Amino acid sequence: MCVLHYSHSMKNRHAYQPLTNVALTTFGLQIASARREVGWTAQDLAERLGVSRQLVSRIEKGNPSVSVGVMFDAAVLCGVPLFDRPPAGVRDVAAVEAARFALLPQRVRVTTEVDDDF
Repeated sequence: MCVLHYSHSMKNRHAYQPLTNVALTTFGLQIASARREVGWTAQDLAERLGVSRQLVSRIEKGNPSVSVGVMFDAAVLCGVPLFDRPPAGVRDVAAVEAARFALLPQRVRVTTEVDDDF
């Protein structure tokens, strides 16, 4: 089942990439499953997150209008691994990515080819 998600605003309608939709739906299902495994109701998770029950429903459906921070908070609270790592391992991933990023150029420059074939 692949669902096309669009941004909430009718003015700036954005069609997400198909793989993005699959990833969001999968992440939402992982959160929903983990929540049930720890024995929490959706209302329990909402209270722990400090959000509404309706927002938990959108999280668990993989709705792209939910902020990534709230999605990650829900995942962490429910014990869903991030970046294929247990919670403590996420810091290791962050350190590796920060080191890699530091080695890259500060800017990406667009090169223009010169046609010198006279």
